[in-house]
Amino acid sequence: MRPIALNGHDRALTKVRYNREGDLLFSVAKDKVPCVWYSHNGERIGTYEGHEGTVWSCDVDYLSEHLVTASADNTLRVWDVQTGKSLAMIETNTAVRSCCFSLDGRSIMYSTDHAMGYPCYHRIVDLQQLKQEGGKAKPRYETEIKVKEKRITSLLWGPDSCFTAHANGDIVSWDLETKKPKAFQSAHKGIIMDLQFKSDFMFMISASKDHTAKVFDCDTMDIVKTFETERPVNAAAISPTRDHVILGGGQEARDVTTTHGAAGKFDARLHHLVLEEEIGRIKGHFGPINTLAFHPTGKGYASGGEDGFVRVHEFDDIYFDFEFEY
Repeated sequence: MRPIALNGHDRALTKVRYNREGDLLFSVAKDKVPCVWYSHNGERIGTYEGHEGTVWSCDVDYLSEHLVTASADNTLRVWDVQTGKSLAMIETNTAVRSCCFSLDGRSIMYSTDHAMGYPCYHRIVDLQQLKQEGGKAKPRYETEIKVKEKRITSLLWGPDSCFTAHANGDIVSWDLETKKPKAFQSAHKGIIMDLQFKSDFMFMISASKDHTAKVFDCDTMDIVKTFETERPVNAAAISPTRDHVILGGGQEARDVTTTHGAAGKFDARLHHLVLEEEIGRIKGHFGPINTLAFHPTGKGYASGGEDGFVRVHEFDDIYFDFEFEY
């Protein structure tokens, strides 16, 4: 495995995201400038200029026409993927922490932080309305849910339900018509850093600072698998083609007494989804891994670290030939 190291950010990565086809890779970081890359060779295609603070999250729609970004500068922005033009912006009272498109690409879901006396909000807006208003849009919310005392750290929007992960370790499934929780799981003892679907939307995986990642049945919200490590887990993803999960994290820089990668446990770790056993480690980053994404074909994955690098990995043939006996 020979990874491609992408050096386009000046500060720590916060999110990497493939488009549906997997030919494009989007990255956002604490340096305010989202980037888009060709995933097969690591060439940077362009940037999206406009944010004035850390960009916490991003998503690209089904047709790879629009990019949405969530930022600590109290804005949500919508971009034209091809031209890099800002199509619309929503100003909020607090930082926008997470965002995603609906599966049909017509709506955007986002969440704001609980801070400065303002509650955490979970909102859905119509994309076409935002584009028509442009500039500083004043959206009419399709759905607005006030979430008291539990900051949303990540959210997902599937074909039937939406899910929110919270700083207190909870995961909630929402009924968007009644604006009330459908199911609730007190999943972790620490802050949840990441929440991702399996490609078929039947399962999702969470990553937490409590040193665990957990797989959930999306229908029942039952915990079906738990992966325990000796370090905080910042990101986790499920392979779309094999019974594998990949975990990334590591000790915080202030807690590591040496700069050697082994000290902070900064390697990505592959686990068998069914047996929960570790089957491999992949080194490379010089700081904690903050974000992970499997390529849509399962042929590799991308990682973003505290070191400011995006690393694109393509698995060797032996990875696909190997079969775990059980």
